[in-house]
Amino acid sequence: MMTTDSHAGWPAARLGSTDMEITRVGFGAWAIGGAGWAYSWGGQDDDESVAAIRHCVERGVNWIDTAAVYGLGHSEEVVARALTDLPAADRPLVFTKCGLVWDEANPSAPPRRVGAPESIRREADASLRRLGVERIDLFQLHWPPEDGTPVEESVAALHELRAAGKVRAIGVSNFDVGLLERAASAGGVDTLQPPFSAVNRAAAAEILPYCAKNDIGVIVYSPMQSGLLSGSWTAARSAGLADDDWRARAPDFASPALERNLALADALRTVADRHSVSVAAAAVAWTLAFDGVTGAIVGARRPDQVDGWLAAAGLRLTEDDLATVAATIETTGAGTGPARPVIA
Repeated sequence: MMTTDSHAGWPAARLGSTDMEITRVGFGAWAIGGAGWAYSWGGQDDDESVAAIRHCVERGVNWIDTAAVYGLGHSEEVVARALTDLPAADRPLVFTKCGLVWDEANPSAPPRRVGAPESIRREADASLRRLGVERIDLFQLHWPPEDGTPVEESVAALHELRAAGKVRAIGVSNFDVGLLERAASAGGVDTLQPPFSAVNRAAAAEILPYCAKNDIGVIVYSPMQSGLLSGSWTAARSAGLADDDWRARAPDFASPALERNLALADALRTVADRHSVSVAAAAVAWTLAFDGVTGAIVGARRPDQVDGWLAAAGLRLTEDDLATVAATIETTGAGTGPARPVIA
């Protein structure tokens, strides 16, 4: 992957076959959607969220990833508020997603995975309104459809939106290689967004090599495994999670996986100390060491959280660093997937 220096001095990389160059880390806007929906992180302070986004942009990060479903439209509205008075030259790229449709009468119910072209068109228009933009930089199908719509029809709808000038680039999220092949038969996509961390390593087996071979940009999500690899997570924090925090129901945050995951965080602390960075930065940099990964999405709800992981944007791990993490994976059995990247 060819990297260049961004306008703020951070390394940047071309996003797949698009003409966009992105910093190696981007701001993730899932948590700032707030409470009141199935996969919330609990209540959030919108003023702090706006401050976090602005701080991230001021520090040189040039893209934000959100989705319509985050807070049932609220995350997109908070992003719009944060960017509303920025000069055009300073505005970051804004990526969002479609395909998760919620029930207005029952907002706490899990959203449906819908890929019908008419729904995708409606969702694009709604996101354009909430974000206050004339064109979305990257519009992604959030999950494979479960409403009976063939993936090929959903991808074709994304291409129609690009032809209409409503989106600049198109992508998918949570697709495997088989689904990416089907998407290719309908014109293909520019990007993929898979989960990827030192805990959840499945994408490294087939998906990342496929995307690298086919010039599909990859922006990974949950590189800190939703906080587990932040360096500040403890068993006590897991025990104290609020009922409206989805992590309270996630196996990775409970025994026996929790203890293995915390051991992995300790290995990343060793790596972090070698480079005088935070554990969070080391965890994110670990994902960026894999061929095929263009950038990593990292969430923050306050400006200080941005400072905690921003160093990952310019951090390159060594063979010794990767060996340290791999040894802990192999000893503890933490997570699933290849334990380390192949460094040429």
